[in-house]
Amino acid sequence: MELLTAGAANQDAMFRGLAAGYADSTTTNTSSLIPDAELTRFSRGLLTFAAIMTVLIMITGIIGNLLTIVALLRCPRVRNVAAAFIISLCVADFIFCLLTLPFSSSRFIHGGWIHGDVLCTMFPFMRYGNVGVSLLSIAMITINRYIMIAHYNVYSRIYRPCYIAVMICFCWCLSYGMQLPTLFGVWGKFGLHRKLGTCTIINDANGRSSKTALFIIAFVIPCIVIICCYARIFWVVHSSEVRMRKHAVSRPEGNSNNFINPAAKKKEEKALKAKRNEWKITQMVLAIFLSYVACYLPITIVKVADDEVVYPGFHVLGYILLYFSACVNPIIYVIMNKQYRQAYKTVLLCRRPRLLSSTPANLSSYADKSRDGPSRTMVSQVSFALNPIGVGQRGVRESNNDVFDENGKF
Repeated sequence: MELLTAGAANQDAMFRGLAAGYADSTTTNTSSLIPDAELTRFSRGLLTFAAIMTVLIMITGIIGNLLTIVALLRCPRVRNVAAAFIISLCVADFIFCLLTLPFSSSRFIHGGWIHGDVLCTMFPFMRYGNVGVSLLSIAMITINRYIMIAHYNVYSRIYRPCYIAVMICFCWCLSYGMQLPTLFGVWGKFGLHRKLGTCTIINDANGRSSKTALFIIAFVIPCIVIICCYARIFWVVHSSEVRMRKHAVSRPEGNSNNFINPAAKKKEEKALKAKRNEWKITQMVLAIFLSYVACYLPITIVKVADDEVVYPGFHVLGYILLYFSACVNPIIYVIMNKQYRQAYKTVLLCRRPRLLSSTPANLSSYADKSRDGPSRTMVSQVSFALNPIGVGQRGVRESNNDVFDENGKF
């Protein structure tokens, strides 16, 4: 009897041990299933709304960015230096929509991260990398606009095909390369934040985190560069407009129109149209940057101001705006640039791309032309294109002696 009792006791202890071991293993294997601390405070309806919006943004972003990439590659009318950086920006947004947003929508649907530790490491790595590429690409386009307008005499020496490729590779290598110490756990690490329940950058075993440094390098510094470049662009263009107005008032026009033949006049009109197109691209890039900041700033403010998630609706709106940044750029292209609209139409209607009708076939690109004789500046041409102020045709001819190919093909 005692043996039976002892055997039963041993068997009971064995089952308790197995149960405890199973519980421990379950806890270990499901450590990545901890619900998001923010999401547990959200209503089911709010999470459903966020998931639906994320899916819609994902679909729109995939289609819009892919369409933009194809249009820029197929249509010579929009294939210029700025287009190379815009393609890089679209590729980053396309990858974000294709590889990141599906997991974000799953996070809203399931109320937490359910995809394991490996994907929890790769998810923030891809997300932060694409954010860095996007902002660095915008910064590169802004610098391109600034050099074209204010320092056109060195433009052709800087923006050659091989140099452009190096600049684009630099954006991608810097954005992902500066995360490698975090990826390998040398300086912070990627993982599940126990307090927030989200996959992000967390402290390593030594209590270090690279989040602040990455934020400064990939966000703050590019923003400062972009703001400074645009401030300088608008200042230079404004100063040029003032000088041209004073010059127009002080000099009589006379009868210089009698000395302009129709061919020269048509060439000047095309040159002015090209300058207007360049300025429109500059304005479009500014709109892209402002939309980017507008999409990322709300979630940053909400994270800091509402750390306890008292107002969950603001967090949902912040996330949606954050994701919307990946699909808003094609919308800006359609609204602000006629040539991009025509390129989209060409792709959607499966038409044969037309070559530039306004550029003679025997003319080389503006880079080749500028090597024959460097331009004094691009500012006067842009200023006149924006504000034709009644300057005589002689003045127009003098300011456009070194006009480049209106599309700047590379």
